[in-house]
Amino acid sequence: MEYRSAKELLKASQDLKLRFIERWNLLNLQIDYDRLQALKEKAKSPDFWADPEKAQEQTRFQNFLEKKLEPWLEIKQDILDFPDLIELSLEEQGESVLENLNSDFSILEKKFEDLEILGALSSPEDANNAFLNIHPGAGGTESQDWAEMLLRMYTRYFEKKGYEVDIIDYQEGEGAGIKNVTLHVKGNYAFGYLKGENGIHRLVRISPFDANKRRHTSFVAVHVSPELDDSVEVNIEEKDLRIDTYRSSGAGGQHVNKTDSAVRITHIPTGIVVQCQNERSQIKNRSTAMKMLKAKLYELEKQKNEQELAKKSGEKKDIAWGSQIRSYVFHPYNLIKDHRTDYETANVAPVMDGELDNFITAYLKFISAKAPNVNKVLESVS
Repeated sequence: MEYRSAKELLKASQDLKLRFIERWNLLNLQIDYDRLQALKEKAKSPDFWADPEKAQEQTRFQNFLEKKLEPWLEIKQDILDFPDLIELSLEEQGESVLENLNSDFSILEKKFEDLEILGALSSPEDANNAFLNIHPGAGGTESQDWAEMLLRMYTRYFEKKGYEVDIIDYQEGEGAGIKNVTLHVKGNYAFGYLKGENGIHRLVRISPFDANKRRHTSFVAVHVSPELDDSVEVNIEEKDLRIDTYRSSGAGGQHVNKTDSAVRITHIPTGIVVQCQNERSQIKNRSTAMKMLKAKLYELEKQKNEQELAKKSGEKKDIAWGSQIRSYVFHPYNLIKDHRTDYETANVAPVMDGELDNFITAYLKFISAKAPNVNKVLESVS
């Protein structure tokens, strides 16, 4: 626990109060709260159940708002009152109470930070396992080596998180690095925490493969999709699939060069290609490949729906979506920067060794602040 002086603690509590108010306003929680009170008043009306269908819909919405607001309301007054509590406690009892105030504030601060992240992990698929694919861009050995560096970074991160990881597909690079790798990541909220890694990762460094020691820029695409259970329906027609088999190879193949157990599936209408070679059985590889295809088609449809909703609401989407999300600069200075959140660090070694929590948390807080207002979607209920 960070121990702050009286002056530092007062400043920190005032900052937390401002952050809470800002987040309360950004998430339109006051609108939610006012609507909840109005629904409660309506529920008291003698003719509330005159229209049972509408009454049930309003009751469901009321329950939804209560659940959404409960954790925020639990800490709201404590956060707003804490600066006054510090001043009053110090005035009456002196700095003898400072240790307890520090302890109470740390608990309050942690609850608020957990709520910020919780707001970004509210989609049903966020709790699911994930498929993570790393694919180098143009640039040959340079990009393939960068892809292998990212694979090592993510592998170390998964070890720290306690996630279980299977290599679904692995294709070695020519001379160095990797051409493609797909991982099956298993753990609580694996997709929720990894979804912000979607996009292009850019590296700037002095190339170890250039005899003249020139600076090179390399790009690698990372794609993350959720593993879906059978309750999620994705329509895939057999006639839209081209299924090829081939011999397993590389780190992902347990039955290397003996049978055509590896499976590649191409979804013809979208051009999406998935492949799996980690199992000895062609049937099992096909089953895993179909899971990946289902996940990618689900994400594609979800993106289309979000874009359509954005058009209807007049929301302008970030033009940089799908392009570079993060830069890793190793020369002429050290800096890793996320271009969406502006979070950055000059301490690059720990990040490349899997210390990604600060980047991931910054992204989750960023998207929780941009979450769509449920009131626009459910306006007809009130």
